[in-house]
Amino acid sequence: MSAGPNTTGALRHVLGHLLTPLLMCVGMGLAYLGAFHAPAPHDLRVDVVGSGPTAQVLAQTLQDKGAGALDVRTVADRETAVTALREQHSFGAYIPGEKPELLVASASSDTSAMAVEKVFTKVAAGQGAPLQVTDVAPVASGDPTGQGVFFLLVALSIGAYASVAVIGGAGAVLPMRIRVLLAAGMSLVVSLVGTLFAGPVFHLVDQGLGGVWALSWLYAAGILLVGVGLHTFLRRWTTLGVMVLFVMLNFTSSGGIYRPELQPGFFGALHAFWNGAGFVEGVRGHVYFDGHALGGHVLTLSLWLLAGAALVVAAGVTEARRKTVDGPRVQAAAPAEAEEEVEEAVAV
Repeated sequence: MSAGPNTTGALRHVLGHLLTPLLMCVGMGLAYLGAFHAPAPHDLRVDVVGSGPTAQVLAQTLQDKGAGALDVRTVADRETAVTALREQHSFGAYIPGEKPELLVASASSDTSAMAVEKVFTKVAAGQGAPLQVTDVAPVASGDPTGQGVFFLLVALSIGAYASVAVIGGAGAVLPMRIRVLLAAGMSLVVSLVGTLFAGPVFHLVDQGLGGVWALSWLYAAGILLVGVGLHTFLRRWTTLGVMVLFVMLNFTSSGGIYRPELQPGFFGALHAFWNGAGFVEGVRGHVYFDGHALGGHVLTLSLWLLAGAALVVAAGVTEARRKTVDGPRVQAAAPAEAEEEVEEAVAV
């Protein structure tokens, strides 16, 4: 029994829409496995404390044996080493002696601290002495792994890009100014929810909650404006586009699980300017490192917000031109496209 025209048309329709989840599968696999499957240090900055020949020889030996894994330097004293750690210029400082000590700052990156500890545990064992590890910047008690900020990033991202699907899809018939107001409102709601998670609910941070909210709002608002602006140009491909920008490339380059010193160079390059890295490093700097380098991370998030604002303006101009050229035909097609898009986004 042959399929009728309705069945054939429905099958083509389904096959066309299956392309989106297929591309998501490929994209997520490439992004996550490419970023996380084999973390290994490269140019990981560590210090050896001391100015004598023993410290110099040890530093050069580690540098040579590391074959590019470590960037080993010597510093004059413990105070200088602690300063470098608290300004996130280094990720470990080894103090040789009868009772060797390793200084780390786990709030900067727990996985980097573990990588450094692994290296210097072997060094101390070679000297026949146990290694004492001192954490000069520990994380909050509610975030023992130091990765809570990353999962806060995930929650904020999902809230923001899911809102994009609804505002861009179901709200496509609304004037752009109304959609922008909805985006602003949702960015406030999402950031407040994230702040509640970070503070009273899970105690991921134990100070600076107001600053965490401000960074959360900047981050969520940037995603919402970029997404609402892109919808005019991408239509039903907006969900895929936003996931590429704010999940595949964003989560993997944020530094929330592995910092760029433990990842392939591509993700390390993205870390320098992507919005997720701006949020994660901004929260770390604000909460744990006395605001060191916070201005640069706020600038990163602000530039993404400005990019979103520029996209919204361009989208508004484009929509006004389309209405003039296409008239009622586009208006009539919009509700059906919107419903289809929202269903697809929610299913994903």
